[in-house]
Amino acid sequence: MDESGDATRVEWREWGAAAFEEAAERDVPVLVSLVASWSDWCRQMDERTFAEPRIAANVNDDFVPVRVDADRHPRVRERYNMGGFPSTVFVTPSGDHIAGATFLEPEGFRGILQRVRETYDERGEDAGSVPRALAGGEPPAGTVDADIERLLAGQLGEQYDADYAGWGTDEKFPLPATIEFALKRERDQALRTLDAIRRNLTDDVDGGFFRFAHGRDWSDVQREKVLAENASLLRAFASAYLHTGSEEYREPAEHTIEYATGTLWTGEAFGGSQVAGEYFDASADERASHEEPPVDETAYADVNALAADALLSFAAYTDDDTATRYAERTLDYLRETLVDGGTVRHFDDERAPTGLLADRARVVQAFATAAQVLDGDYLDTAVAVADAAIDDLQDATGAFQDGPAEGAGLLDRPLRPIDDTAVMANALVDLHYLTRESRYHEVASDAVGAFAGAAERMGVQVATYGTAASRIVDRPLVVEVADEAGSDLHRAALRMADHEKVVVPDADGEPGTAWLVEADGTSEGVDSPEALADLVAQSTQ
Repeated sequence: MDESGDATRVEWREWGAAAFEEAAERDVPVLVSLVASWSDWCRQMDERTFAEPRIAANVNDDFVPVRVDADRHPRVRERYNMGGFPSTVFVTPSGDHIAGATFLEPEGFRGILQRVRETYDERGEDAGSVPRALAGGEPPAGTVDADIERLLAGQLGEQYDADYAGWGTDEKFPLPATIEFALKRERDQALRTLDAIRRNLTDDVDGGFFRFAHGRDWSDVQREKVLAENASLLRAFASAYLHTGSEEYREPAEHTIEYATGTLWTGEAFGGSQVAGEYFDASADERASHEEPPVDETAYADVNALAADALLSFAAYTDDDTATRYAERTLDYLRETLVDGGTVRHFDDERAPTGLLADRARVVQAFATAAQVLDGDYLDTAVAVADAAIDDLQDATGAFQDGPAEGAGLLDRPLRPIDDTAVMANALVDLHYLTRESRYHEVASDAVGAFAGAAERMGVQVATYGTAASRIVDRPLVVEVADEAGSDLHRAALRMADHEKVVVPDADGEPGTAWLVEADGTSEGVDSPEALADLVAQSTQ
């Protein structure tokens, strides 16, 4: 949807210091409208609520209204999201929360406007509060040991829905990272969940996967399609294919690539999302005759890096030329347009935020994966971005902050996201083995340790954290190959059935051989794919 909110009668301001300064001068609250371009509920609230003349006049007179695109401003999203989109948040001129909700009809919205204004008139800045995650406390640190993986693996069984697959008994989100964690620990759960996703979230006409289902049985599907979910599911299906060799998992991955490269590709990179069409209750023939819904062509750094990583994973297991080609083009776009030394711009606009943890973590992971799969100079970019992120964003707790602690509202308060920290930790483990520099392992361990005291309370949604802890405590499968990327021996190493492994091409050693990195050194070298498979099998017994 249009970030400007032109479909409404509200006089929207852009997010920034000017809006909060205006609120302080007028002594009124700020109304933050957090929207997503792919959200039908956001469009409906514009058309049904904000377009109502009396409501618009009330908002314009008694508040400073600010419209924020959640995808373009992820740090604002993480501080003001009320649990979905739209998020309508009332805040003080200093940015503290007064009240908030998601979608609101005109009748309910009028009452909230009045109550918030009365509360602010009576209490002023004291009407606001800071969410606990931003209140300044340190994360619950602990020891990084095998208990973290064990506790999260236990949550897989406790939260798994044995009747319908997936985790949880209410709305069903695909949770691709959880699926990948489960593939090595509860494989049947992972495969059954992928089967349910394939049956229920696939768009059989236009391709791609829908976001989630409202029903426990995967019914009542929410039909927007976002790059983040599609790229993550591509990697999850590719990983399942690696472990099983079954076409049941390869084919959905191929279809996702067709959707991403055919619909979301802008000519330079991948657009961020596609809105839901208005014809999903029609027959397949009727739907096929309609034009596809519009795509948000903004190429965001984090999800494009995620897409490149997923494409490379599929290419590594299949030699798929399309996946390789689009991965390379996406990496080129990131390096030439959005990466500048060690920092990353969220999207190609001088006003876009820079230096965000999510962007940097995904870029480090994508370029570290490229260094394992492709013949090219990708490792230097991963190292430069990782080093800058460590310098800029890792604090005294060991955790990473989500970005520079600066900006309007609550942006100057540090937030330490466990999920993005886990992505960075996993990427740093890869860098440790690719560069043989121990500091990356130490930084990853510190980052995971910053949250380890809360491991007993973690759910399956943060399974990436469990993967990172596992790879820090127990050395992952590491295969070094003294041969160039693309050789038979290198390709065989990439196909070893462990999606958490690290493969190091062009390693120093006897040319044409490969070996495993072990706790006390390295294994014997072997010179054929068959011998490498036997060596890996022996090491995992």
